[in-house]
Amino acid sequence: MQPSEHPAREAENKWRHWQSVSPELGAELCSVAGFEAELLRVWEGSDFVAQHCLKQPELLMRLQRSGVLAHSYSDGELDRLLGARLDEVTDEPALHRELRRFRNEQMVRIIWRDLTQAAPLAETLEDLSALADACVSRALSLLYAWLTEKQGTPRNAAGEQQYLVVLGMGKLGARELNLSSDIDLIFAYPEPGETDGARPTSNEQFFIRLCQQLVKALNSQTVDGFVFRVDARLRPFGDAGALALSFDAMETYYQSHAREWERYAMIKARVVAGDAAAGREIMAMLQPFIYRRYLDFGAIESIRDMKRLIGRELKRKGMADNVKLGPGGIREIEFIGQAFQLIRGGREPELQIRPILPVLQVLGEKQQLSPEEVTELTEAYRFLRLVENRIQAWKDRQTHLLPESESGRLRIARAMGYTDWGQFFAVLERHRVKVQSHFDNVFALSEEVTADLPLQAVWDQELDDEQAAKRLEQSGFSEGAVVLSRLESFRQGHACRSLGTRGRHRMEQLMPVLLEAVAQSPAPDVTLERILRIIESIARRTSYLALLVENPTALTQLVKLAGISPWIAQQVARHPLLLDEMLDPRRLYTPLKRERLEAELATALAAVDKDDQEQQMERMRQFTQSNMLRVAAADLTGVIPLMVVSDYLTEIAETITCKVMEQAWDLLVAKHGRPSNVSGDGNGFAVIGYGKLGGIELGYGSDLDMVFLHGNDNPNLMTDGKRPVANDLFYARMGQRMIHMYTTRTPAGTLYEVDMRLRPNGNSGMLVSSLEAFEEYQKNAAWTWEHQALLRARAVAGDPAVIQQFQRIRREVLSRERDPEKLRADVREMREKMRGSLDKSNGQQFDIKQGVGGIADIEFMVQYSVLRWAYKHPDLLDWTDNIRLLDSLARHRLFEGEVAELLAENYRALRAVYHRKALSELPGLVPEDELLREREAVQALWQRLMLA
Repeated sequence: MQPSEHPAREAENKWRHWQSVSPELGAELCSVAGFEAELLRVWEGSDFVAQHCLKQPELLMRLQRSGVLAHSYSDGELDRLLGARLDEVTDEPALHRELRRFRNEQMVRIIWRDLTQAAPLAETLEDLSALADACVSRALSLLYAWLTEKQGTPRNAAGEQQYLVVLGMGKLGARELNLSSDIDLIFAYPEPGETDGARPTSNEQFFIRLCQQLVKALNSQTVDGFVFRVDARLRPFGDAGALALSFDAMETYYQSHAREWERYAMIKARVVAGDAAAGREIMAMLQPFIYRRYLDFGAIESIRDMKRLIGRELKRKGMADNVKLGPGGIREIEFIGQAFQLIRGGREPELQIRPILPVLQVLGEKQQLSPEEVTELTEAYRFLRLVENRIQAWKDRQTHLLPESESGRLRIARAMGYTDWGQFFAVLERHRVKVQSHFDNVFALSEEVTADLPLQAVWDQELDDEQAAKRLEQSGFSEGAVVLSRLESFRQGHACRSLGTRGRHRMEQLMPVLLEAVAQSPAPDVTLERILRIIESIARRTSYLALLVENPTALTQLVKLAGISPWIAQQVARHPLLLDEMLDPRRLYTPLKRERLEAELATALAAVDKDDQEQQMERMRQFTQSNMLRVAAADLTGVIPLMVVSDYLTEIAETITCKVMEQAWDLLVAKHGRPSNVSGDGNGFAVIGYGKLGGIELGYGSDLDMVFLHGNDNPNLMTDGKRPVANDLFYARMGQRMIHMYTTRTPAGTLYEVDMRLRPNGNSGMLVSSLEAFEEYQKNAAWTWEHQALLRARAVAGDPAVIQQFQRIRREVLSRERDPEKLRADVREMREKMRGSLDKSNGQQFDIKQGVGGIADIEFMVQYSVLRWAYKHPDLLDWTDNIRLLDSLARHRLFEGEVAELLAENYRALRAVYHRKALSELPGLVPEDELLREREAVQALWQRLMLA
């Protein structure tokens, strides 16, 4: 490189020339401290800025004197400045001229602030995007007005005026525009119709003409240059499609014809000009196309294919060193973020955002990317975007290629703050290597999927039956011929035969890996049967097959848990969305406590329109099922002890109950207003959990035993809404609504089965009782067995004042002094009645819960003892679960010897077996010769306490 070719020398020569042409202006500028050094740095990095300043010496003076080179613009300032500039414009030639001059002046300002590091990257991208927004919006406003003067106003069939909506795509949509970027635009209008002029024309023709004028105003090259290069090829059907479409035509296209890459493109779509209300309408219409309600791991394969095509094209053109599209480039970072958005955005609304850096931050917060990955991708993105801007600042040309000449390389290195090319390139390469590594981690097919697996030949039917059966047995299966027969029936079944091309491809990828994973499980033959039922249930949704293909961890967890528990296998087969829980073992084996459950439920419901009751109920069911699965996974693998399992399951039910009550209340209040003059400061309503819910002992398939109470004691009071009803009727309807929300079957099933028979007067009583009626019944009409039930009762949701009154009533009722012998006889009689109707024991099997010496016997002994002694020891009523009740009885020495410890020990042992039966989808029965020690101990204690 000759000394004269050094970038700094070139800038100095241009500056000397400018001073010779405008010596007085030059002297004024040189008197400004630091200005000359800034100018030389900018002119060295941008020939575009230098040439504009040389052609218009007054431009440099105007920018310096106004101070705009030294400060940022506020929101909307660029739009206001352009609006003022266009105030006197009355025709298209003047519009073209003023748009270009304004654009060039602002580009000089933006590049100046970028190269002098006065503006951070975020400001540069925002200013460029705001400039494009202003130019598109202001031009459209004038062109629309002029065209309506000539052709009339476009109207729909109802006579309503129609406006154009302009969607900005890509970097413009995300407000990340670079220094010399195209702007990708899609044009749409709400409804067909025609103009109301003297010679009516269709709305389609009107808006196509308007779009042509807008593109020309922005895109055409004149003596003043261009405003923005416009690319409209992302519209439906590309170049073959109409330049502007109605909303209905857009919806039809995206529902029926759009390809996967168009979902990717639409992530960044934003209304940049036109009617705001119509813009919100079209964005809401596009939302289901962009973000699917289910996890869509098919997006990974689609993006991988896109990247492969780009890579081939770059290699063909010899552009592998492209900082945007090449290996480790900007596009790979965007692909990483947008893959997660396409997969998870429908379920996680926090990901429904456009700029890539906030997307990476959210992925870090959600632990989809590690902190290291987020940091390295963020730093690389900022660096690469700066490099991209510095490349384009030189000539205002849309290029992403690093310079090849020695002087060009030195210029870009110095513009980036490095002394030479080698120093700069080493940093660039470090960033690109890290990006490519992270990209490969996300998108590379696992080695397990692509390797030649031993059981591949079995699935591909390359072996005869005898060889295939032998290969299966060598791999770990017990009955190779039986397994082979089952695989054949699976292959010939409806699920496989109805697959399309893509589905078959994914099934071919999945099955060999699945067979290998199952073969390594403790019981391969049983596990395979359970897994095949799951695959049969999900096959029609190929995105689930993609999830298992793309995520070996998910497949491993599925095989592991299905092998342990048929209950889990059945849940996943019924509700394939649960496969999402298999993706992250940290999450899968870490059940949530109450606070985090509430936060997760709130997030799930926030993604759904609050007026869409069906989807709200669907999300609640998905929430409940996924959290039960987490508890089961942690339970089965010993991560949490058995006695804590019920705590987790109960908190899930309580969280759901609070939300069900809240939604039922809101719905009734919207219809009828609030009940007037009721006890309590809230809704005057409370949910009382009985049985296992009240006793914090819920199992995986437990019903919810509940009683509903309200604080209204005046039957004549009404609600205060426009359609008032009696308070009592309001609360009855609220209770009915809650039961409907629990028990209605949606695609995700039911929430819980509900049992309301423990309310006063059972099924013949009011669905929702007043506190007054409840108190009267419990004190004067309830049977002993109902007080036994009340002992397990606990408020799980509702108005604090109503809950406080319930707790008072419960204590007063249960702390009465009772005749010990009558109490013992009543409890014993009720136990015999229950045993007679519920005990499924026979000569060969023992009913763990209802049999003689079973769980219910222990529960009845505990209830008798608490009711017997509560009048002397009121703190016995503090708890509702059996273990803590036994602890309290032991603390007061109300049992002789080690009775409390023996009851607790045997209760835990029997519950553990009963619990495992539930997870295995088996009835609560064991062979007659099992649990003998525990049963005999319980029978002896029953004899001692209840028959003595």
